[in-house]
Amino acid sequence: QVQLVESGGGLVQPGGSLGLSCAASRNIFRLSLMGWYRQAPGKQRELVAVFNSGSTYYADSVKGRFTISRDNIKNTVYLQMNSLKQEDTAVYLCKAVEVGVGQYWGQGTQVTVSS
Repeated sequence: QVQLVESGGGLVQPGGSLGLSCAASRNIFRLSLMGWYRQAPGKQRELVAVFNSGSTYYADSVKGRFTISRDNIKNTVYLQMNSLKQEDTAVYLCKAVEVGVGQYWGQGTQVTVSS
């Protein structure tokens, strides 16, 4: 089992920046996938940025604006979000996948981009 706790969400103006953190309850080094998804009201959950089997993936809508990073010592994954747009408003969720065991989700953190 892995517990994931997100933090760092909030209200920001368009063009602003925000950083999210996802702290895992144990070592993340062996997780095959760890990263960020988001879900806006009335929309399906979508991938934002993930580490997956040694590679990094970004949604086209966030490329060049968002950066995912990790600290294996702190068991934490980060998402730095710059040049935020109103359409980035969503609940951001952290996900981890452990091969042969299952997938885990955090409780989510709200990001609202509004003037």
